[in-house]
Amino acid sequence: QVQLVESGGGLVQAGGSLRLACAASGGTFSSYSMGWFRQTPGKEREFVAAIGRRGISTYYADSLKGRFTISRDNAKNTVYLQMNSLKPDDTAVYYCAARTRAGVTIPDGRMWDNWGQGTQVTVSS
Repeated sequence: QVQLVESGGGLVQAGGSLRLACAASGGTFSSYSMGWFRQTPGKEREFVAAIGRRGISTYYADSLKGRFTISRDNAKNTVYLQMNSLKPDDTAVYYCAARTRAGVTIPDGRMWDNWGQGTQVTVSS
């Protein structure tokens, strides 16, 4: 069972950038598809991005394409989310997720197997 720990969240002004990281342990990282989701209080969890096992295939929420980039370093057991041109609407807790089965075009969080504890991102206007 893989354990996931997110980092890199914080407070940033609108228009700024942040890079989130998710470190994995306890499993074979390269055998997992990895994803990022986010959630704000009172709202449904929202898919952000996903990346395949080798880092070749990626998939993004349509509304975030062009601003967010997902990547992974299998040697470091880490997946990243680079977030640029941040907006106040991007304020949320961001969660890292792992999926043992192949596939990245899986925006339904119920199809993901393991989750981190989340990291808060706050974008001020």
